[in-house]
Parts: sequence; C-alpha cells; structure tokens
Amino acid sequence: MRTFIGGVLTALAAGALVAQGTLSAGAVEPAVPAAAGTARHLPTEIDGGAWKSGHVQGVAIDRRKGFMYFSFTNLLVKTDLSGKPVGSVSGFTGHLGDLDFNERDGRVYGSLEYKSAKAFYIAIVDVDHIARMGMDARTTDVVSTVYLKEVVEDYTADMNGDGKFDGDTANTPDHRYGCSGIDGVSFGPDLDSGRGGRQQLTVAYGVYSNTSRKDNDHQVLLQYDVRAWHQYERPLPESAPHTSGPGRVGGKFFVFTGNTRYGVQNLAYDAAKGNWLMAVYKGAKPHFPNYSLFIADGSKRPVNGPITGQPEPERGKLLSLLPKGLHHAPSNTYGWESGGQYGLLALGGSRYYLTEAGTVQEGGVTKQTAVSRLHRWTGSTPTPFKRIGG
Repeated sequence: MRTFIGGVLTALAAGALVAQGTLSAGAVEPAVPAAAGTARHLPTEIDGGAWKSGHVQGVAIDRRKGFMYFSFTNLLVKTDLSGKPVGSVSGFTGHLGDLDFNERDGRVYGSLEYKSAKAFYIAIVDVDHIARMGMDARTTDVVSTVYLKEVVEDYTADMNGDGKFDGDTANTPDHRYGCSGIDGVSFGPDLDSGRGGRQQLTVAYGVYSNTSRKDNDHQVLLQYDVRAWHQYERPLPESAPHTSGPGRVGGKFFVFTGNTRYGVQNLAYDAAKGNWLMAVYKGAKPHFPNYSLFIADGSKRPVNGPITGQPEPERGKLLSLLPKGLHHAPSNTYGWESGGQYGLLALGGSRYYLTEAGTVQEGGVTKQTAVSRLHRWTGSTPTPFKRIGG
C-alpha cells in the first residue's frame, strides 16, 4: 500500500484515462460445476489494461454478469471477462485499496483512505451505472462513502500521551496496534458464528512496519453488517470529509502473525473452505518468519485472550492461523510464500485469481498494469498456488 498524494489526479483529464486499456483474453478453462446464478466459465487470464494511475490494489468479480473490477489506487476500471474495458471511474483523491463484490446488493465495496484528513471510508460503487470511460466519482452518483469511526480512533490514538498526533508515519509510538488505516476488504460470515453466520463486511487494518514496537504484531479485522448502511452513505468527500457511519463495529478480531509492512493488502474469504486468506507485504522483524500469506482458520471460533505487546494489558477476540503450510516454531506462526498482495479472489473449487502488478512505457509515459491469472490451490510449501493454463 502507498499513500496517494492528493491533487495529482485532479490534473489528469478524464480522456487520458480512456485510451490506455490493454485488451487481452486468456484461454477459457473447461466448465466446472458452479452455483446457480454464477458464470460457469472463467478465463485463465484477465488483463486489466495499462493506465496512468497508481498501482493495482485489488480486484472484484461479478461472475453472474461477467465483469471484473480493478482498483488502481486513484482509478477504478471495469472490464468484461475478456479484459475489454467497458468503463472507468476517476476522481479518487484518496487511496482506493482492496475491493470486493457484494452479491446481495450488486455493488462493489472498497477501502478508501484520506490520511491527511484523518478520515477512512468504505467506498460503495454502483457498478451497474459504470457505462463509459472517464466517469468522475465526485460529480456522478456512482460512488458513495461510509465513515469508519473505529479506524479513525485507532489511527489517531495518542499512545505516548504527549498530546499531539504525529501524522502518517511509522516512526512513532502512536497509532494503536500500529494502525496505518485500512486496505483488505471481503464479505464473509460473522467470525463469531463461523460458516453459518450472517454475512458481514470484513475490513483489515493497514499496519505500519516498525521493528522497535511490540504492539503491532497482529492483523486487525473489523466486521460490519452493511444491510442498514444506506442511512450512512454520503457522496465522495472532498473539501469537507463527512463523519456519517456506524457508531461501533459488529466485531473486532486479532490474528497474531508478526508485524507486516502495511498489514493485510488483500483479504479474501474462501466460502468453499471456510477460511480467510490474508496476503501481505512481508515484515522485517528478524524474530518472525515474515511470510507473505497467512490464513485465518474459519473452523475455529475466536477465543478471548491477551493481545500481546500492548502498553497496557488488553484482551480481545483472537483468531487462529490455519495450522498448515510453513511453520515457525519460536513464534508459532503458520503461513506461505505467495503472491496475492495486488489482488486475490477465492472462486470455489480450489480456484483463485491472483493479480500481478507491472508497468509499461507508452509514448514516454509510465503506465500501471494488472493481470489476474487463474490458479489452483495445492497447499504445497512454500508456495501453495499453481497457475492454471500458464
């Protein structure tokens, strides 16, 4: 995750975002059994194009209607499943992160940060209304936002009691749990109830990389029931960020992994296996294994226990890591070495899309690229995914 410098995007003409889509279609995988209402065929590769934007942050898919959505930090691109761009939304002067598609209301939800304003939101995109290239998130009705009070309180927490907020920096004892904001998002069941629980939106904290702290070694997951969120939705904030959002979270959970660089980049709930996949940028603390993929075990309910390393003793709901893959006995952490930090989707049938980021030079301009490639889960160590059709 990286912070987008506000103001740069507003200098981009909408037309500059239109013509750079790279059209590419992978072979189609043979049909596999699929749930009613979902696409039965998935391409082995979906190219998100090349854009003058930030790097790709996450992806979402609507299998029933046949569209993929790519977040490029300050730009949302809609393609069909052949990789043909069919629409885009610009005007995000904050940091648009990971995405997920809500099958209940047909909209895409993504993390949206305005760190300089100390404001964090879920961006809700009415993707059915994305019908052309270069739509503006600020002047159309495509994007609404909901404020996340809990995140703001942890991000701005004065942990050393000096009476001041130190800003967007890892070099401080401030920011509770090392919270740098939010990134990973995914829909899945209530973590307290497990696979049969009511659907919730799960939002993962960004966590600063700081090797001198002991209180930033957990991934933090918040859960929200979004069924009543229409009452909070407001237009995309600009000069006056709003604070319309739920007063409290439905649940707050902690996963002990060791410190990472900016927390969970991509979060994906695997409904077939009942687990939560967390793709991260590797941490730097030498006494941890610093894996790049962790999986929270969905078969085990959270337990109330100590949140280790906090300045004052604290207890919370602790999730267990799936006891598979690589194991680091000194820290008792499990994980894998894997991609997925730029986009990770669980598709069922042990199939996943992993997105790769890149750059190309076109006309002397550096453009960001994204390609989602189909993989099959093998569970092998150190890398648990095998590309299909590659």
